[in-house]
Amino acid sequence: MFECSVKELAERLQISTSVLLEQIEEENLPQRDEDEMLNPKEISLLGERIRKYIESSPEAKQRVRAQPTKITLRRTKTETLQPGRGGHKVTVQRRKRRTYVKTEPAKPVPKEEKVETASELRKAAEKTREQEQKRKAAQIAEDERKRELEEQRQAREAERVEAERKQAEEVEAQRKAQDEAKAAAELAAKQAAEAPQQARAASKSTADSRTARTKEAVKGKAPKRAEKGRREREPGSDGREFKDRSRKIPKKQVTMRERRRRTRPTLDIEQGGEFEKPVAFVAREVEVGESVVLHDLAQKMSVKVGDLIKQLMQMGVMATINQVLDQDTAVLIVEEMGHKVKLVSEDKFEDQLQESLNVEGEASSRSPVVTVMGHVDHGKTSLLDYIRNTRVASGEAGGITQHIGAYHLTTEHGEITFLDTPGHAAFSAMRARGAHSTDIVVLVCAANDGVMPQTVEAVQHAQAAKVPIIVAVNKMDLDGADPDRVRNELSGHGVVPEDWGGESLFVNVSAQTGEGIDSLLEAISLQATILELEAVAEAPGRGVVIESKLERGRGPVATLLVQNGTLEHGDVVIAGEYFGKVRALIDDQGKTVNSAGPSIPVEMLGLNGTPAAGDEFSVALDDRQARQIADARTQKLQQKQHATQQAARLENMFAGMGKGERRVLKMILKADVRGSLEAIIQACGEIGNDEVSTQILGSGIGGITESDVNMALTYQAVIFGFNVRMDKLAKSLVEQNNLDVRYYNVIYELLDDIRAILEDMLVPEEREEIVGTAEVRDVFNSPRFGQIAGCMVVEGIVLRNKKIRVLRNETVIFEGELESLRRFKDDVQEVRNGFECGIGVRNYNDVREGDLIEVYESREVARAL
Repeated sequence: MFECSVKELAERLQISTSVLLEQIEEENLPQRDEDEMLNPKEISLLGERIRKYIESSPEAKQRVRAQPTKITLRRTKTETLQPGRGGHKVTVQRRKRRTYVKTEPAKPVPKEEKVETASELRKAAEKTREQEQKRKAAQIAEDERKRELEEQRQAREAERVEAERKQAEEVEAQRKAQDEAKAAAELAAKQAAEAPQQARAASKSTADSRTARTKEAVKGKAPKRAEKGRREREPGSDGREFKDRSRKIPKKQVTMRERRRRTRPTLDIEQGGEFEKPVAFVAREVEVGESVVLHDLAQKMSVKVGDLIKQLMQMGVMATINQVLDQDTAVLIVEEMGHKVKLVSEDKFEDQLQESLNVEGEASSRSPVVTVMGHVDHGKTSLLDYIRNTRVASGEAGGITQHIGAYHLTTEHGEITFLDTPGHAAFSAMRARGAHSTDIVVLVCAANDGVMPQTVEAVQHAQAAKVPIIVAVNKMDLDGADPDRVRNELSGHGVVPEDWGGESLFVNVSAQTGEGIDSLLEAISLQATILELEAVAEAPGRGVVIESKLERGRGPVATLLVQNGTLEHGDVVIAGEYFGKVRALIDDQGKTVNSAGPSIPVEMLGLNGTPAAGDEFSVALDDRQARQIADARTQKLQQKQHATQQAARLENMFAGMGKGERRVLKMILKADVRGSLEAIIQACGEIGNDEVSTQILGSGIGGITESDVNMALTYQAVIFGFNVRMDKLAKSLVEQNNLDVRYYNVIYELLDDIRAILEDMLVPEEREEIVGTAEVRDVFNSPRFGQIAGCMVVEGIVLRNKKIRVLRNETVIFEGELESLRRFKDDVQEVRNGFECGIGVRNYNDVREGDLIEVYESREVARAL
């Protein structure tokens, strides 16, 4: 596509020039005259806008097709100048333009329309007069603007002609200088050739004098020919131009000069594109969300990031290019820069999702979701085993449950969904998610062990979630079982039995013999009846993610608990920052199902990632909506992580000031499931102090890969694998570089090793221990060692290779080392308590009688967290 003027584009579009100029002004383009040029991008934009404008209404179409109201005539006169002999031709164009405006005739008033009153006639006349005045003012302003443009164009044209004239004069001067130099060289060569003929100069004097006179005549005529040629090049009175015939220019030279002239861009002052730069400020409407990155905010306002940072510094805010600004700060800086603020909700996609999920329907009763909590090894999984007639605990490493299990069981008292949460302290966050996604909490407490720390944590989570608690006092078959002890200890934590006037049901059970199991199920059914649990089955499914993992051949697998609606095969699901279409639904028995209703746990295949345990999931309208929501959540999470990391860096920097460098254990964690990984990360964050800490460079679900090993080699990190192993490529790379990789299948063993590593990284504490003390009884002078103190060892042992202090009146006056230690005339290594010796102190000669010489040693003591 090529460039064209506004007038040419109007002719091609078959529209009036005034309509096209109006559209140009609405698009904020710089062109304001019909002769100004448009680039291909502007032509495409205006063509699309005219098409939409014509289709908007019949009146617009009729107005666009109206005849033009003015016409502009141009006259261009071209002149060619050639200064000097053999100089370059210069082409000069002189342009004249005249515009004729067509005035619209007054519309005749129909005969049937009559002015009823004089006031209406006067108003019509005033309105007509005002319109005429406005038209005349606009015409005057337009003429004035055109006159100014014409004056500017003429001034620029004169400057260009003057510059070309000066350039031609310079070229002519250079040519003359070259001709003179050439003539001088020829004359010198000729004189050198005539030197041997000076002997015959007398005989040829007449001829030489004639030749000299001829040369003088030629030199006198040369300026006359130059002047004649200059006169011939000047234009005559009739406007014609004359050619310089004094010297013929080769045809090839003329052709190249003409080609350069044709390819030289012609500058049009009226267009203003080469000389004027638009500097008008454009106020924009900037969308500001809850948080925005400084770089993105600068792009929205079309300003440089450096200018935005300077403005923030003037406001007292220090920021970087990737700084995340809150909404208040962003609003202030946008208004300070002169733009308009439009507050937008970053959760607009979330609002659309909530609207699509709000489906009115008939609610029906659903089965309760029961979470089993309690201390480790108090029999939670064993209790479920008896109900399910399975042995889940036998397959768990270390005899403890380290994953969340979800089971839907059919009992004599109705259907119940059980969630089995681990009891170890590191899984506090997982138990918190379980408490918030459940209807009833079954607190398992061993009758022979009483209330333990994790039992108290489970009570706190259940109370915070305001979920009713049913206490199962387990291990009643063992000797020493004391259910009353459990009741008394739990009463101190706010769990009061119903028998004592409280609200919690207590059931004595035994997971080995089955004692009290029916009573426990009956209590759960009774509590569910009281709660009146209901859900709408005929609605899009929504619920919570119980667990997620990455399996070979199956991809991401998420365990979902449907809380409302129905999840069906083929639905598009959004879970946390991930989404996907349901490819398969598998129940807790390993069977494939087509749908899952309220309170039903299923495994789902089809997500593009592994969501975190506790994330909510819901069914989206289509794949596009799910993708938008996932992208918005990912962006929001990245901004939050960036802000958290920046705050952590600043906190660590100020915390380490004045305390020396902080030692960090760099780690790479890989686990089999998301819940275990999060628990380990949380526990690692709690280990350490002001001197040592852990830093997790990378973490993920699945086996240890080659990229994990490369990261560990680059940053000198330690790889920890929990219930995972490495592939062949990673294993060969580890063997080549002798990298430290550790495997674990029990979480507390992993945490104990991390704690031990951090304790080894602690700077050992230096402790001083006094070995012995000697009292100075007399002082002697030795020509070899100088001053010698005769001493009596009054405590401990005086060793020769230890450090000493000299004390006078219980005050340390010198610290140093022994120069010599003798007993009689022999050098000795040590002198024990009760013996005399001679001590020479190195670099000290002011030992006096009565001083004490204290011998001590420093040793390092390992520290513990």
